[in-house]
Amino acid sequence: MRRVDKAGHGDLRPSHGYVFQHLIPGPVKVRELAERLGITAQGASKAVTELEELGYVRRRVADEDQRNRLVELTERGWAAVEAGRAARAAVNRRIRALLGEEQAGALLGSLQRIAERTGGLELLSSRRLRQP
Repeated sequence: MRRVDKAGHGDLRPSHGYVFQHLIPGPVKVRELAERLGITAQGASKAVTELEELGYVRRRVADEDQRNRLVELTERGWAAVEAGRAARAAVNRRIRALLGEEQAGALLGSLQRIAERTGGLELLSSRRLRQP
């Protein structure tokens, strides 16, 4: 989180990442976001309001149905996503620098197998990973 903080996103918490993961593919309704997060619509609305006040997301009227409001990432939200991706890439580079390519590859391969066998990789790749 330090790299994300240094990129100007020190107001984000790890729990916000669970919301972001569902907005990366595109705008969603708050109700759908709640279902994906496994929380109540009220809880999702509270998280969206907080992120909206921080400037990371915005709500807009859905084109196909004026009664529905969609939540989407703002430019600042996308900048935070990119900062998170850059931080993960830096961690991978650091692991490779510390362990060398062979050991780092073995470690990352082992972690991937654990994730696959526990179902975590499928949840992560389908953006269905829920907050603990």
